[in-house]
Amino acid sequence: MLNDKVQLFEDQPIRTAWVEDEEEWYFSVVDVVQVLTESADGRKYWNKLKQRLKEEGSQLVTNCHQLKMTAKDGKKRMTDVANTEQLLRIIQSIPSKKAEPFKMWLAQVGRERIEEVIDPELTIERALETYAKKGYSREC
Repeated sequence: MLNDKVQLFEDQPIRTAWVEDEEEWYFSVVDVVQVLTESADGRKYWNKLKQRLKEEGSQLVTNCHQLKMTAKDGKKRMTDVANTEQLLRIIQSIPSKKAEPFKMWLAQVGRERIEEVIDPELTIERALETYAKKGYSREC
């Protein structure tokens, strides 16, 4: 079972998916690259980075796969994703001042998921907080 949602890193959306069968978080690589490079289109940077990593013989790109995630237009589309370990390796390949804060954010996302498994009510509270950050009323 796939549970995809948007997590915020410094108010920037990162599409994530919790895959129940694997008990693993997956992150949209394009979203992460876009945030780290502060570029308008993370796809172009990711495509060049994938090509460079392949040329270097990195197994990282081979091991990345795709999941259907909700795009900005609301439709589900196949998206390159990476688990936490893979994502940390990708981050190491991107020169960015945001790399260290992003690693801390990854650790927080993992910790929150563990807390939610222990206490499912936290999922609802966090969803309401995210909803409020987007400007919606908690009462809706």
